[in-house]
Amino acid sequence: MEIRKQKGKQVGRLTVTEQIDQKHQEDLQRLRGFRLLDDDFLTKCFEGDTASIELVLQIVLEKPDLKVLDVRTQVFVENLLNRSVRLDILATDSTGAKLNVEVQRSDKGAGRKRARYNSSMMDANLLKKGEDFDKLPETWVIFITENDVMGKGQPLYPIERCFLGTGERFEDGSHILYVNGAYRGDTPIGKLMHDFSCTDAADMYYGTLADRVKFFKESKEGIEIMCRAMEDMRNQTLKEGMKEVALRMLSAGKYALEEIVNISGLSLEEVKQLKADRSA
Repeated sequence: MEIRKQKGKQVGRLTVTEQIDQKHQEDLQRLRGFRLLDDDFLTKCFEGDTASIELVLQIVLEKPDLKVLDVRTQVFVENLLNRSVRLDILATDSTGAKLNVEVQRSDKGAGRKRARYNSSMMDANLLKKGEDFDKLPETWVIFITENDVMGKGQPLYPIERCFLGTGERFEDGSHILYVNGAYRGDTPIGKLMHDFSCTDAADMYYGTLADRVKFFKESKEGIEIMCRAMEDMRNQTLKEGMKEVALRMLSAGKYALEEIVNISGLSLEEVKQLKADRSA
């Protein structure tokens, strides 16, 4: 617990109310610095908002007529036997195509094999048992990165399978696109990447995006939503940490389940599930 000091002397501990107020002020300061390049902020801004993701996709795919019918954020795609994935944004357009948009500030988080894995996980969950493979919809995995991870100075890096001998496209309906968030220029993509880097809605070119950023940063309702989201993220991070503690205790093999519950703060059911998953 934090200690209050006055002229170098301890004068008492912060009350619970003071701690909550301090954390709230820290959240407000953090919120002011958020950009659309911050994935947690992006997914909250785009949550249930087809207009914003439609604008982004029209620009990065250079398809001005593209229409988005549905958008979901933080979509968990489960793999029962191996690694599952959580998609930042998953949209569906009017043709039935599925479009996964990921924002990455870290170059490592935008690795080529991650793009491949996201693409494969989308495919694995798009056909029902017995359905013909020809019904597999077109898919896009789009990484918007803070830096030019490909290092060639281009605004867009489309990746397609092709016949090596002729260069002709394979046309299997699977696409990967890297968007260079560092690119600037007097073009739609240059202005869009400028907007993704803005902390102030007043500095943005595109009104659709500016309105969403302004709502979450300046309106009472939007600020409350973001502060709750940040509190949820803190709690989730804490819980994930406690799961790691519980897993280490299970690995040690010398703690009773009740001891693990008491130390980790997890429920008995959660600890039993971790044990079952570990055994599997």
